[in-house]
Amino acid sequence: MLTIILLGVLIAILAGLTGFLVSRKFCNATFDVHLEQAKAKANILETEAELLLNRATIRAEEIITEAKREKDVVFDKIQREFQTREANLLVKEAKFKEYQQLETDKLNEQSVSLASQILKLQRNEKKLVSLKIEYQEYIDKLVRSLEGVSGMTEQEAKKLLLDNVEKKARREMSHIVRRYENEALQNAKKHANFILAQATTRYAGDFASERLTNNIHLDNDELKGRIIGREGRNIKALELLLGVDIIVDDTPNTIIVSSFNLYRRAIATKTLELLIEDGRIQPARIEDIYAKVCDEFEDSILGEGEEVVAKLGLSAMNPELMRLIGRLRYRASYGQNALAHTLEVAHLAGVMTAEMGGDILLAKRAGLLHDIGKALTHDIDGNHVDLGVEVCRRYNEDPVVINAIYAHHGHEDIKSIECGAVCAADALSAARPGARREVLESFLKRVSLVEEIAFEHDGVKQAYAINAGRELRVIVNAVLINDDEAVLLSKEIAKEIEQQVQYPGEIKVNVIRELRATAYAS
Repeated sequence: MLTIILLGVLIAILAGLTGFLVSRKFCNATFDVHLEQAKAKANILETEAELLLNRATIRAEEIITEAKREKDVVFDKIQREFQTREANLLVKEAKFKEYQQLETDKLNEQSVSLASQILKLQRNEKKLVSLKIEYQEYIDKLVRSLEGVSGMTEQEAKKLLLDNVEKKARREMSHIVRRYENEALQNAKKHANFILAQATTRYAGDFASERLTNNIHLDNDELKGRIIGREGRNIKALELLLGVDIIVDDTPNTIIVSSFNLYRRAIATKTLELLIEDGRIQPARIEDIYAKVCDEFEDSILGEGEEVVAKLGLSAMNPELMRLIGRLRYRASYGQNALAHTLEVAHLAGVMTAEMGGDILLAKRAGLLHDIGKALTHDIDGNHVDLGVEVCRRYNEDPVVINAIYAHHGHEDIKSIECGAVCAADALSAARPGARREVLESFLKRVSLVEEIAFEHDGVKQAYAINAGRELRVIVNAVLINDDEAVLLSKEIAKEIEQQVQYPGEIKVNVIRELRATAYAS
């Protein structure tokens, strides 16, 4: 039994060794196969790499060859151009030398001719001196003969003759002076009328009349509801921020922006157009668009001033003055656009100055800046004449410009042709039929005065006259003014308006106090 067991164990051990040897040989054979495959793939990759390298080398050589060829072409072209220009220069140099020789010959001929003329003049001068001596001797002889005949000395006779000649000459001179004065007056009127006619016929400016409202087109009436917002939230935010009156009525596909301030109304119109185009109309978006439009308007104002200066052909001007010129587009005087008026005055003054023989560019410069103070009157107290003179002196403008600003309102006498042309052009531009409307100007002054009364009180941040001047909205600092003081402030402003302003109907004073708190969670 034990022998059988030992025999079985021995057989099992021999079977295991045989299987191990067989499996080992099989694994070695498989490994050799994989090794051969890897070597084959490596050889293939190496061959592909060599092919790619060869192609890249060939392509690089082609690129270098192409670059050399292009370089040779460009070099030949430049060399030909250089030779052509060199030949042109040689031709011009030869012509210049020929011209120089001709001019030198002319100068030599003129020098010879001048020398001969000088010699003739010297001879004639000697003859003239001798003739004067002979003439004086003859006169002395004649005087002595007359003295003996008349019984008067030379001085007595001279005095008598001069007295008679003077009396006769005075009568003739007075008649001549009167005649020439009348002729000069008539000619001056004709010449002045001719200059005005030339100026007005050679320049035809566009007429720009300002209104109090802007119309904004809507694609559909559903946008009106979005502009108004829930419980009027959006339209209240718009009117509070923009300082204008937004009228939403039954007019199809249209809303109206109303304000006497042209600059504020233009910003409001642009803001509303962008909001309508964007579609997101909400208080936060309104503030973002408004800030963006304000920045764009400031940039466009400077650009417009630079364009006006360039169009008139004027020399360099301080950027602040050009900014004020651009701001004149949003100012009006008696319904006439201030920038259109100044351009008209500049062109007319230039034409008149050309007829009178003055400095055309200086006249245009004075005409362009004569009303520059009007760009500051909305922000700074004082009349536009003094403000204009102050800002022009600050930036070292010509004294003729300063004189024109003073003289066109009679604050100073006219001291130059250019200043006189500016004053005449200003009167011509303002006085032509239909150029201005006094009703609009009085209305603007009244509304401006109403806003100024509100700003005189402490704690007032903003004040807007809206609804055609029938309502005043005053926004106060919520930290400085409490609710009770806001009520008192509205009564004080209303009382001062009653005492200082003449107006039809009544003016509603709204004092708005708002406290806005902001915090950030991080």
